[in-house]
Formats: sequence, structure tokens, C-alpha cells
Amino acid sequence: MSKFKSVLLKLSGEVLAGNSQFGFDFDAVRRICKEIYDVHDAGIKLSIVIGGGNIVRGKDFVKGFDMERSQADNMGMLGTVINALCLQSALEQMNVTVRVQSAIEMGAVAEPYIRRRAIKHLDNNRIVIFAAGTGSPFFSTDTAAALRASEIKADCMIKATKVDGVYDKDPILYSDAIFFPSLTYDEAIDKRLEVMDMAAISLCKENRIPIAVFSILKEGNLTRFLVREEKIGTIVSEG
Repeated sequence: MSKFKSVLLKLSGEVLAGNSQFGFDFDAVRRICKEIYDVHDAGIKLSIVIGGGNIVRGKDFVKGFDMERSQADNMGMLGTVINALCLQSALEQMNVTVRVQSAIEMGAVAEPYIRRRAIKHLDNNRIVIFAAGTGSPFFSTDTAAALRASEIKADCMIKATKVDGVYDKDPILYSDAIFFPSLTYDEAIDKRLEVMDMAAISLCKENRIPIAVFSILKEGNLTRFLVREEKIGTIVSEG
């Protein structure tokens, strides 16, 4: 029996694109969903926040099109809904019951976000995907993930990315980048490491939710960490 009872998984939208910059790599989507299925099958209550970077990056429209930040962020939030529906369909093909809850009301495709209803879904062995970020511009999906993790009282938050943990600088660009197997919340904030934005880290610190950061591109990492309880990636916690 895993020590993890309820986990929130934060997925970047880019991982759904595989080796491409935009769109979907359906083999990558199926592989990730198979790992999500295995975690769910192990009896762990699993909720997901998905980014939208493979559909639209709001910051690109601010820089390239001089678009108002609020408008660009709204576009980005709608991109997360597309990704949530994609994950829902892929998981349902594996006979998993999935509910998508959107912070922006769109009743034809998703439930509105209601905290108590989300908790009930999780208690009834359903996976819940939280879409549309916080529903407000100027907040990242990292912050949305920390907020939802706090609201449902998750005992761990996972940031599944393209890198295998937290470094002092980009390991892809710098061969001398230093890897951190563990960090305190304050160290992550003080060093301004790119774990996630400061608001998200502060929210996890306030609610004592440990953050695990590792690559979702390496097959089996999700089950390795949650089911087999192996030490991988970086853990950000109280220390």
C-alpha cells in the first residue's frame, strides 16, 4: 500500500506534444495516460492540472502580437481545456472514470469547478482533471495546481516536466548545471530556482504540501515514485 493517499499531478502541456513543439503526439498521450492509469489502479486518489503550452502560450502573444495580458492569458486557459478533454478521452478508453472541472464555466464540455464535488469524485474512485487554471488571468497553471492541491488537501504535488529535477540553471544549455536532490521551500524561493512560480511554492509551503519534480518523459517515472516509492527527481519540502 502506497504512503500516498491523494496526489495532484501537474502536467505541462508540452509533454503531450512529444518531440514536437505544438499539438499532440498520440503515442506520448497514451503512454502518459497508461502511467496515470497504473497510479489510479494502485488505489491513489489522483487529480490533474494540465498546462496549455502545446496549444497556445499566452506570453508569446503578449510579446509578438502586443496583446493585452488578460486576453492572452484567457487564450492560454482555454488551451488547457482542450488538453483536459484529450486526457479525459484517452483515459476513458482505458475504462477509467474521469471528470473535467473547469474554472471557466462551459457547461457543454465540462463541469464547473466545485470543491466539494471534486472531493466527492475522488472519494468515488474517479480521476478529476482541473482545467482553465484558476479562471483568472495573471496566474500560472503552477499556481492553479498549488491552489487545487491545497483545496482538496492533497498530501503531495507532482510537477511532471521534461527535465529530471531541479538545477541551478538549465541543464540542457549548461553542462555544469548543479542538480538538487532536495530543497526546502525557502531555498527554492531564495535561490529563485525555476521549480515553479513563487506564488505556487509559497502556497505549498503554507499548506505543507511537498513538491516532487521529475521528468515524465522517462517511461515509468510516475509509478516509480508513487507506487514503488523510489527516490527520483527533486523533493521540495519543509526539510
